[in-house]
Amino acid sequence: MPDECGVDHPDVSKMFPSDAIERAREIKQGLGGVGSGAYSHSQGARCFREEIAKFIEERDGGVPCDVECLFMSNGASSAINFILTALIADETCGVMLPIPQYPIYSATIDLLGGHKVGYYLDETKGWDLNMEELERSLRDAKKRGIKVNSFVLINPGNPTGQVLSKKAVQDIVKFCAKHKLVLLADEVYQENVYDDNAKFVSCKKAASDTGLLKDDAIELVSFHSTSKGLFGECGRRGGYMELVGIDPAVKDQIYKLASSGLCSGLPGQIMMSLMVRGPKPGDVSYESHEKEKAAIFASLKRRSKIVSEGLNSIPGFSCQAAQGSMYCFPSVEIPEGAQKAAAEEGVPPDTLYAISLLENTGICVVPASGFGQKPGRFGFRTTFLPSEKEMERAVELFAKHHEEFCAKYDA
Repeated sequence: MPDECGVDHPDVSKMFPSDAIERAREIKQGLGGVGSGAYSHSQGARCFREEIAKFIEERDGGVPCDVECLFMSNGASSAINFILTALIADETCGVMLPIPQYPIYSATIDLLGGHKVGYYLDETKGWDLNMEELERSLRDAKKRGIKVNSFVLINPGNPTGQVLSKKAVQDIVKFCAKHKLVLLADEVYQENVYDDNAKFVSCKKAASDTGLLKDDAIELVSFHSTSKGLFGECGRRGGYMELVGIDPAVKDQIYKLASSGLCSGLPGQIMMSLMVRGPKPGDVSYESHEKEKAAIFASLKRRSKIVSEGLNSIPGFSCQAAQGSMYCFPSVEIPEGAQKAAAEEGVPPDTLYAISLLENTGICVVPASGFGQKPGRFGFRTTFLPSEKEMERAVELFAKHHEEFCAKYDA
């Protein structure tokens, strides 16, 4: 809109704090004075990419970030689609995926005609990684003639909620370098770490600490989003990916893919700018901004315990602690009668369970079968985003429903 209707309106200072007005002017100037209604560079406006680069460098203790290797995207999802499209040339290509995993990866690989090469996370050890399992999975895929070219890591985990240790992340980057696999690091929950003994370590930082960046020995693409964290602005569709160690010729092809969509949405780009660079100390909005973020984080931390500990206390349930992200992924004992009924209906047992839960309590969960799990395991994914009071009530309803469900199918 014209400046006289926005940042220069005579009453603007009555509606917005002075630092917000100045930031709006800065953003408009960075967009060439045309506002958010015009296309930007296909990788995203340079002013925003420079802010992202500084954010990454500060996060990783000074590890350099090249602004030309940043691509802004419509959430992390579109960036993931770009990379998988570039990786899966034909039906011989395979991508290593965690089991369980966020279904965008499995669904996109199926769409592109590639192979899903699953590696199981260890539920008995808080959904940790096992290097022997990774080697087994890769070895078995190669025996089947699959050309595995990439590896997906989701940390903190979705749907599992684990936060990997520094050593575990370093083991992963070394594994990918050893086997020449492009590492796709889904790090959209990096701000959602609730366990006091856990800390998010980026794959880029791990690659730097192990000398792989210096030796140009790893190919890495990391993803981030405005949809998670403490902002949760999922409808804005803000995201980015950073390419590290990617051949310039390959980067050119990824740029073509990005250019085919002209650019990511400007509201999402602006939201990402605000996420990676909030008010600084001394700004009018700084204290209120930090106070609100702290309150959101503290409540999420409490909710993670309410749900994980509450579900784990229900007979027939087993739920690992939610160290991070926004989910719990309990396993649930389902009676033989229910398993037979599910088979008759042609659905997985935990789908039958989830439908029953919805119909009897109004609680909507996602069956664990939709994320992948070991044979014979049943469960679901639930978020803990509703209020603390609602989550306390939800735990009571989970317990009541499970008792009634088991009574129905044990009869």
